[in-house]
Amino acid sequence: MGASEENSALFPIFVLTIMALPLVPYTIVKILNTFSKKAMTIHCQCSVCSRSGKYRKSIFKRISNFSTCSNLTLVLLWVVMVVLIYYIKHTSHEFKVFEPFSILGLEHGASDSDIKKAYRRLSIQYHPDKNPDPEAHDYFVEYISKAYQALTDPVSRENFEKYGHPDGRQGLQMGIALPPFLLNIDGASGGILLLGIVGVCILLPLVLAVIYLSRSAKYTGNYVMHQTLSAYYYFMKPSLAPSKVLGVFIKAAEFMEIPVRRSDGEPLQKLFMLVRSELNLDLKNIRQEQAKFWKQHPALVKAELLIQAQLTRESKALTPALLRDFRRMLELSPRLLEELVKMALLPRTAQGHGWLRPAIGVVELSQNIIQAVPLSARKVAGGSSEGVAPFLQLPHFSEAIVKKIARKKVRTFQELRDMTLEDRVELLTQVAGLSSTETKDVEMVLEMMPSLTVDITCETEGEEGIQEGDVVTMHVWITLKRGSGLVAALPHAPYYPFFKEESFWLLLADPVSNDVWISQKVSFMDEVVAITAASKAIQELKEVSGASLKETNASVREAVESVKSGSRLVMGKFQAPAEGNYNLIAFCLCDSWIGCDKKTNLKIKILKRSRAGTRTGALTEEGAGMEEGIEEEEQEEEDEYDDYESEYSEDEEDEKDSKRNGVVPAVGAAAESSDNE
Repeated sequence: MGASEENSALFPIFVLTIMALPLVPYTIVKILNTFSKKAMTIHCQCSVCSRSGKYRKSIFKRISNFSTCSNLTLVLLWVVMVVLIYYIKHTSHEFKVFEPFSILGLEHGASDSDIKKAYRRLSIQYHPDKNPDPEAHDYFVEYISKAYQALTDPVSRENFEKYGHPDGRQGLQMGIALPPFLLNIDGASGGILLLGIVGVCILLPLVLAVIYLSRSAKYTGNYVMHQTLSAYYYFMKPSLAPSKVLGVFIKAAEFMEIPVRRSDGEPLQKLFMLVRSELNLDLKNIRQEQAKFWKQHPALVKAELLIQAQLTRESKALTPALLRDFRRMLELSPRLLEELVKMALLPRTAQGHGWLRPAIGVVELSQNIIQAVPLSARKVAGGSSEGVAPFLQLPHFSEAIVKKIARKKVRTFQELRDMTLEDRVELLTQVAGLSSTETKDVEMVLEMMPSLTVDITCETEGEEGIQEGDVVTMHVWITLKRGSGLVAALPHAPYYPFFKEESFWLLLADPVSNDVWISQKVSFMDEVVAITAASKAIQELKEVSGASLKETNASVREAVESVKSGSRLVMGKFQAPAEGNYNLIAFCLCDSWIGCDKKTNLKIKILKRSRAGTRTGALTEEGAGMEEGIEEEEQEEEDEYDDYESEYSEDEEDEKDSKRNGVVPAVGAAAESSDNE
């Protein structure tokens, strides 16, 4: 064989080496990370969740969890490596030292006559005049002729004995480990190779890029269609009542693309009869209302009925085809609801404020969908501003059980949570009639529910009071506690068929004007990210204030410990409005649990500008010379702002009728917490 053939034989080894260099260490790291993960159960373990099968470790779920894009790619690359190893082992040529006796089929020390006889015999078999095969010609020239010459010619024999080759000392040979078709480019093969290079290196990436861009152009970074955002922006109104949010939510383009089949007609009619009481139809004109409902776009009718099937837990009545559409809608719902919240919080006013009322309505709709609780259950009843909705998310609870425990003066969900374990067990077993197993399930869920505390302050570097146009810096520490001791956990949601992580929305808002001054999404799932963000924020804050390195490190360590114990730091800036007193509320809303929201009242006094310089310009990144101040007053907090409790029983906007004040002095800001009841 020639040198080029030897080099081409090394091509599989070259490819194997290039693949193994990144693949082996990546696989080792992935395996180590898998085994190093804490074996901590963060999902609900009540019997209802267990029966749902969502967390069951069946073989199919294990395969589904394993069948991610990265895992399948990793397995595919290892399969290719195994094939290459097999190919190299069984098809690669062995490169031996030049041995003329072996080539001629003789033993060492053979006589000259034997050498000539062997040469004649092989010449008859491989000589070009006898055998037209090109490979036979190459073998005859490269091996047989050189072997005969090395054993008969004195000079060649001397070179062979000294250097191991009849041609004498062999120089260092360099080659490229590429297959022959890439090295022998001529005629048609050259054209084919050129087309292959152009196709693989230019056309294929170009086609993939065009396909990707054409598809991605329809979606935002959160994989929500631009058409959906346009519809949400158009239909979002400042006075949108929570009971009307569902009508906006179902107008997503993703839902409109779900096909409406002819076979869906009868099942949807049956589903309509099951959920009719939840459709806000006027019972006095029920026929006209039904006709009006069915005159809507078929995709809207289907979307609303399927969402109502989730809220009323009537999914068992769906056909297999509708069940697939139902699951698809629920899978899309979390990110669509998140975008709907952002659309409500989008700056709409001259001051750059969003709208509070629709934002709360969207979060409440998210809670109801995750917990599969009807919207009508939020109607105010029996002293509870959220109705019976929080109770219905508990396993084995029904409206009848809620009425039973209400007779024992337990009318709100918070009252049930605040009871001692012994009193609650007695109430559930003797009054509600639950068995010991069912009571244990209720206790498990209550231990998984988060309890929030919010510590909010507003301060300005180097200033004592807030004046018109100042940039106010908000610092909020949100602390989450559970009876189970967990910080990161998945909510109890047996009727929601997909994994759902808890998310919280922090809204600093003025309920009277319906303005959201500042908003941010908060998550307790990733501790590492929270530590990094808190450390960076505290470090920057201390550096601006001129603190020493020792003080900065101490503050960073304190922040890290707070994050590890279940707290999250939220910071934001907003421009102080005109002079006056402002009664604000810091809402901390959970998108997965009902009845776990937290409200903290905050009173801020904006002073008339008296400092030198102009501070009435737009908020800038520098914020140079920005100041703020808070009025510290003692004033008792009244209950909550009734118009911002759940409003599913009426759609009128009556914010201005429910203005109340609540103040507790604090450093730089006044804050007082209260549970959302």
